[in-house]
Amino acid sequence: MVADPTYDVALDLTIGDERFGSVTTLTFAATAGASTFVDLVDAEIDTITLNGAPIDPAVYADSRIPLEDLQERNELVVSSRNLYSHSGEGLHRFVDPSDDKVYLYTQFEVPDARRVFTTFEQPDLKAEFTFHVTAPAHWQVVSNSPTPDPVAVDGTDSATWHFAPTKTMSTYITALVAGDYHVVRDTYTGERGEIPLGVFCRQSLVPHLDADDILLITKQGFAFFEDAFEMAYPFGKYDQLFVPEYNMGAMENAGCVTFRDEMIFRSRQTQAAYEQRANTILHEMAHMWFGDLVTMKWWDDLWLNESFAEWAAHHSSVEATRFTEAWTGFTNNRKNWAYRQDQLPSTHPIAADNYDLHAVEANFDGITYAKGASSLKQLVSWVGLDDFLAGLRAYFAKHAYGNTELGDLLHELEESSGRELQSWAAEWLQTTGVNTLKAEFETDADGAFTSFDVVQTAHADHPTLRRHRIAIGLYDLTDGRLVRRERIETDVRGERTAIAELVGLTQPDLVLLNDDDLTYAKIRLDERSFATLVQGIATIEESLPRALCWGAAWDMTRDAELASTDFVDLVLAGIGTETDLVAVGSLLRQGLGAVNLYTPEEDQAELAGRWEAGVRALVEAAEAGSDHQLALVRGYAGAARSEEFLRSLLAGELDGLTVDADLRWSLVSALARIGSADADEIAAELERDDTNAGRERAAGALALRPLAEAKEEAWRRAVEDRTTPNETRRSIAAGIQVSGQAEVLAPYVEKYLEMAERVIDDMGVWIGQIALINLFPNANPSLSTLDRVDQWLQTTSAPAAAVRYVSEGRDDLARALRARAGVRG
Repeated sequence: MVADPTYDVALDLTIGDERFGSVTTLTFAATAGASTFVDLVDAEIDTITLNGAPIDPAVYADSRIPLEDLQERNELVVSSRNLYSHSGEGLHRFVDPSDDKVYLYTQFEVPDARRVFTTFEQPDLKAEFTFHVTAPAHWQVVSNSPTPDPVAVDGTDSATWHFAPTKTMSTYITALVAGDYHVVRDTYTGERGEIPLGVFCRQSLVPHLDADDILLITKQGFAFFEDAFEMAYPFGKYDQLFVPEYNMGAMENAGCVTFRDEMIFRSRQTQAAYEQRANTILHEMAHMWFGDLVTMKWWDDLWLNESFAEWAAHHSSVEATRFTEAWTGFTNNRKNWAYRQDQLPSTHPIAADNYDLHAVEANFDGITYAKGASSLKQLVSWVGLDDFLAGLRAYFAKHAYGNTELGDLLHELEESSGRELQSWAAEWLQTTGVNTLKAEFETDADGAFTSFDVVQTAHADHPTLRRHRIAIGLYDLTDGRLVRRERIETDVRGERTAIAELVGLTQPDLVLLNDDDLTYAKIRLDERSFATLVQGIATIEESLPRALCWGAAWDMTRDAELASTDFVDLVLAGIGTETDLVAVGSLLRQGLGAVNLYTPEEDQAELAGRWEAGVRALVEAAEAGSDHQLALVRGYAGAARSEEFLRSLLAGELDGLTVDADLRWSLVSALARIGSADADEIAAELERDDTNAGRERAAGALALRPLAEAKEEAWRRAVEDRTTPNETRRSIAAGIQVSGQAEVLAPYVEKYLEMAERVIDDMGVWIGQIALINLFPNANPSLSTLDRVDQWLQTTSAPAAAVRYVSEGRDDLARALRARAGVRG
């Protein structure tokens, strides 16, 4: 047994461009005479010393150092030279092509602190960490503790930063960020004290840094969370660092939060981008209490971190920022992610059994985040917000700097609310699948309900019927607007629940189950309600019920219960006046997906032309300079099948449209996709925008071209070339599978399946995930592809994570074929 570790880590970032020096002094308690091991990845080991005795470095194998004959108290010293990463794992090194400045950052979740220093890599072995970092003296160097004054290294241009010991924390939330970063500093002053703040970015992004808005959201978040949790922020200072080539959206390193630097917007964005950035800032801040201060004992309770932070971010957005309709964005975007994930063969309980680290990494998905947050939103409705927050306060106070399991949280919520929650947890957190709710009713000659039942169903493979707290809204078309006349809130249980309160009321034009989106369930619309939507979805005054209606229509389309033509007509009728810009972006993607994936092949050309013409008409009708105009132009870039209007947009001929770098790339990429922009034009565009973002977009545009040689080179760079940077790899991979390019993509069914056998073993989970998700041959659905994938799944010996991603692609392919055939799935 190992206990009470402490780490002293010295890192030397001056020894070269490929490796850095790492010396770990790890002290820990153990059972006398026991054996264990420590983790260290991709290291060249110089020396190992255990309790003063040297150990032969040759014992290091399979990323582990075995330790024998331990004492009650031990000191291990490992000196090594470790690899810089170019995959976004461990210590990532990036050279900005704009100015050749160097930027480093760490990314340790789930098991990657062991790429930088020697560790016991598990979340329940919390420790204090003392970091010493030697780097060029002019760099910014940031870690979990406040940055100290550097000490010059005699005779060099280097310095050493000796950080104070951290608070007690898990290895995966330790961090180091170093390089030529620009910083803006500020202070949050609240009722519980002051918090020093820092916002960091690359020098080439300084002209685009809107630090005032980032700091505004940050201060609003601290004011809200410190009050809601009745506990001061626990980690002293709070730095937010926007870093390049980042795999995820952000990471909750204690006091040293890292974000994708695409969130520093170099081009005009719609309000949706600012809402989503605010949500990410608040998500990571919520982790400071839930995840960092109190941490799960093991990765099985990963959802405790992410689901809570997802819920807390949207709740605090509504309560504390200008984004008061954040739950609408959640319904329009994040929840659709959860519904899709929960209907895949890889679905898993929110509280998943993570049997190995590959499973942990794969389970950073729509269930862990969005279904978990939806379930917590349902729990808040079930126990009441005040009691929910009271339970959280007790949980934080009792378990600060410790580790917990799900039962610890449920205990505190039961104590605060008086509700029994074990059965709730069993049906919501430990089961799989999404329920479907629909209304069944009868009316009399006057149109009044004589009966009204909510019918609940579940997929045969996931048969759990849950308790749901829902609202039911009755909407009437009045003076050209759909207005809610009646709302009742009720509990639904089992297969059928009679709603006596509605008997005697007149049938409305629209019956909306799960109004206000209190629960997690698909809903179905009756025939009259759907007909009302087709004529008047744009006339619903509130954004959240519109989001629920959009979601129901998309679910019905994916489930082959609504023709793609009807969904396209609905979107074109309502998107022009939709106020939620998150919905606008989602609906444009869904409409294009309906055309490309869910439309019978013989009807596809006609519907694609109708979609292109419809989106173009909306572009031309949009208010000049508006967010709608920008969002619709982006949508048109995906819809376009002809060159003329794209060239007009690129030339800046649309009144009010700012054609900046990112929009130019969207338009040039669209031209490349339809074969109207060649390599020379893409190279010329890159010359206009020779930045890191420009290089990534250019690589993606080259991949989009409908040419065999373009696909061959894109495949080589995305799958075979280890030197391709991770974000460039993602951009290329996203451009290979394109609807309408079936002929040039025909060889890539077999190439994909051959790649799937080995890519995770050869390239790791993150790179493997990029390849397996983006390159699945789904853009041009065919029965022959489905049959070949099925054959592969029956015979493969690929790692479980690879099989998971292939099976998910297979499910999407089968769903598309069912929709094309009009067969209910």
